Amino acid sequence: METTKNNKMNKNILIIGGSKGIGQALVELLQDSNTIFVANRTSEGIDTQKVTYIKFDAIEDQLDTSILPDRLDGFVYCPGSINLRPFKGLKPEIFLKDFEINVLGAVKILQAVLKNLLESPQASIVLFSTVAVQTGMPFHASVATAKGAIEGLTRSLAAEYAPKFRVNTIAPSITDTPLANKFLNNEVKLEKANERHPLKNIGSAKDVAYTARFLLSDESKWMTGQIVHLDGGIGDLKTN
Repeated sequence: METTKNNKMNKNILIIGGSKGIGQALVELLQDSNTIFVANRTSEGIDTQKVTYIKFDAIEDQLDTSILPDRLDGFVYCPGSINLRPFKGLKPEIFLKDFEINVLGAVKILQAVLKNLLESPQASIVLFSTVAVQTGMPFHASVATAKGAIEGLTRSLAAEYAPKFRVNTIAPSITDTPLANKFLNNEVKLEKANERHPLKNIGSAKDVAYTARFLLSDESKWMTGQIVHLDGGIGDLKTN
């Protein structure tokens, strides 16, 4: 179906997981100037007057693509996980669960909307990794394995589908979102997290959302297959 808002909107963008954290911040940045479709388990935190809400679980459900317009200009996959444990305590089931939500969920939905993305003159896909793929960090074995696969997927799809659509991934360090709350839920934890970064603060959801907005825009039209390290310097700089 074709959206009825095309006459006043710029791009048709599907965001998976847009009710909290980075996804919610991105929806708020985009919703007034684009036609936004948000697929999420609940509508909590979503302004259904400004976006089209699709009830959807990235692991359990098949996306109802009949709700979407024939042309998608942007796709963002926000679901993720943070299981930080010693390697000896990570059962294979945890690796599989992290891979399922971070990688297979994105693959399944991308395949479902591929036809819509190919209808755009040049769609943009934005995925998410972690600084822990580039920079080895203790206790990150499971999430770094899954997100490392996302980085491989990014480059593979970017090569396969150039110039028809672009694929880029953002690799943030710890960000102040509900997903990371258990690591930042008191002043001591927050101060330590801030101090670890050369810029002496952790990122906000909006910091990451601004970068995602750029990658979705025509301002990044000469950019594909890239991993954007948005990490306060922690991935590359040693200042202590």
